[in-house]
Amino acid sequence: MLRKILDLLPGVLLCVAITIVALVLQAIEVHFAGEPYLEALVAAILIGVAIRSVWQPSGFWDPGIRFSAKFLLEVAIVLLGASLSATAVLDLGPLLLVGIAATVVMAIFASYAIGRAFGLPQRMAILVACGNSICGNSAIAAVAPIIGADGDDVASSIAFTAVLGVVVVLALPFLVPILHLSLTQYGVLAGLTVYAVPQVLAATLPIGALANQIGTVVKLVRVLMLGPVVFGLSLVAGRLRRTASPDQTAAGSKLKFGELVPWFIVGFLVAALARSFGFIPQGAIKPIVTVAGLLTTVSMAALGLGVDIRVVARAGARVTAAVTVSLIALAVISLVLIHVTGIQ
Repeated sequence: MLRKILDLLPGVLLCVAITIVALVLQAIEVHFAGEPYLEALVAAILIGVAIRSVWQPSGFWDPGIRFSAKFLLEVAIVLLGASLSATAVLDLGPLLLVGIAATVVMAIFASYAIGRAFGLPQRMAILVACGNSICGNSAIAAVAPIIGADGDDVASSIAFTAVLGVVVVLALPFLVPILHLSLTQYGVLAGLTVYAVPQVLAATLPIGALANQIGTVVKLVRVLMLGPVVFGLSLVAGRLRRTASPDQTAAGSKLKFGELVPWFIVGFLVAALARSFGFIPQGAIKPIVTVAGLLTTVSMAALGLGVDIRVVARAGARVTAAVTVSLIALAVISLVLIHVTGIQ
């Protein structure tokens, strides 16, 4: 245990150091401008990306960076469940829940068609479609063995998810004034378009607590679509699996429940139920949310350190265009849903 802690320590401390710098920058903004135009969450990502662009962390740093990017963020998500307002969830209504499922299905088909139109191989087009439409890396990892995708396709898809996921997080808040979105509308838009649950936190926390709550709930419902999508693909992807290697085909039959429903989603829902039934004292909510925010910022620093912006340049214009247009299509579908359901 001690050895494992020592392995993690350098990378974790590096992410903490970036977080401290980001918090100091935010404090300076508040002091001189009265409000933080660049939140610590976003600053941590940008600092991490800037460092990664000139220096690639060695194996000495990697374990702690990966731990911060994944486990610490998953813990933060669970803690944020305690801040979830049951009223806000109930106010979404059944129409939006059906709309989320419909958006995922439409986005998968649209993204797949766009990928094929840009000349992407069939398997990669499916990976990009599922990654864009559901939950980024998790969806890609779950779908890959089902369709017999090779390592190159998986690696390319995940690399784009990492790079463009950060771009979406940084760009999405600018739509609030441009489109005159309410906190609820922005929360729904973020929940439907941002790749991963952690990135939803980064995109919504700077905008407001209500946007964060709504965005997280919408995103969790979207993530839960991974199960039905994987099941559906397993029924229709027989031809793709037959052309894959035996190892990949075998891997497709070994998906576990935890790969379809990550533990932190269950933990988030448990924490939300505990809050709703009064098991978490009201006085404990603010400290819990504060801790969750700090852990999220540390994880955003780690996320930035894992993003190599040169990946996009190396991948070529065709793949970049396909993924970008797919993201735009997802955003348009999401905005149409917000309009059709009359969300205010």
